[in-house]
Amino acid sequence: MTGAAAPRLVDIAQSAGVSVATASRALSGRQGVSTAVAERVKEIAESLGYIGNVHARSLAGGTSSSVGLVVHEVADPYFSEIASGVMRVAGQRGLSVQMCHSGRDPQIELRQLRTLIANRVGVIVVAGSGYLDPEAERSIHRELTRFTQAGGRVVAIGRHQHATDAVLPANTDGAQAVTRHLLALGHRRVAVITGSLGLTTVADRLTGVHRALAEAGIPREDVPVIEAPFTRDGGRTATLEMLGEHPGSTAVLALNDDMAIGALSVLRSRSLRVPEDMSVTGFDDVPVAADLSPSLTTVRLPMQQMGEKALELALRPATKRPRRVVMPATLVERDSSGPPRRS
Repeated sequence: MTGAAAPRLVDIAQSAGVSVATASRALSGRQGVSTAVAERVKEIAESLGYIGNVHARSLAGGTSSSVGLVVHEVADPYFSEIASGVMRVAGQRGLSVQMCHSGRDPQIELRQLRTLIANRVGVIVVAGSGYLDPEAERSIHRELTRFTQAGGRVVAIGRHQHATDAVLPANTDGAQAVTRHLLALGHRRVAVITGSLGLTTVADRLTGVHRALAEAGIPREDVPVIEAPFTRDGGRTATLEMLGEHPGSTAVLALNDDMAIGALSVLRSRSLRVPEDMSVTGFDDVPVAADLSPSLTTVRLPMQQMGEKALELALRPATKRPRRVVMPATLVERDSSGPPRRS
């Protein structure tokens, strides 16, 4: 902590109105303290940043052999591929991995981070998008700052507001490439389906879409952007909305593969052929993308390598300036995209 003395156990005890012994038992989880008192002591310790100091002593003693991994959606193949990369490096280094699921909710993400810190992990990998809303990021940033000041290491995958090392997928370039692909096929009535517009990943991918549209002289207002959960169900919901409100669309540009898979299921249920009646593209190139029928045109990110690189960065000595590693995005053309149908 900067500008103030680090809180001591006696400070926590005084703030909670209990003895030092009781505060110690509450923070270590030992018996002899009521649930209500234990919770109050832990809340005060968290608010004062004391958990970070416990963690620092653990690091100083060389006893921390755990990595914390925070993902947005544990069922999303994008995150399972990243987790696979993190776990591979952890296994090589003799480290264990504790994985948490935030559901793209910043408040849940904050609670998960506090849990990981309380469990004395030495490294935290934040895998998933940051949030555009500064208020949503502020508490998370404060918690991670305490953690790093206490000796912990943090690496983010994706664009965040944290001053930490980061692995950055080329989201803008990838989205620009897949949009150019659809435009080159002759599509002019494209609909974008996407997850929350409050995510930095979505903002970066939309920037790429809009750059390609500008190159082609197409006003961005001519391309509807339909927001829904960043899941297969969200893809279904957004595609149904597109069919109802934008029936002239000839292509669905999904900003992740999960949503694209949801779109394919809706089009199939409506007896719409892909790509003859409607082209569909995704983003990420999850393992199942090549095995779909039709196989999915998408943007490939090296997801396992992103996880590997993130943990490798975290295990290197810290530097004065945060390191940034950009991972390439590659267009993969498959069967789900083709020229638009003729009127």
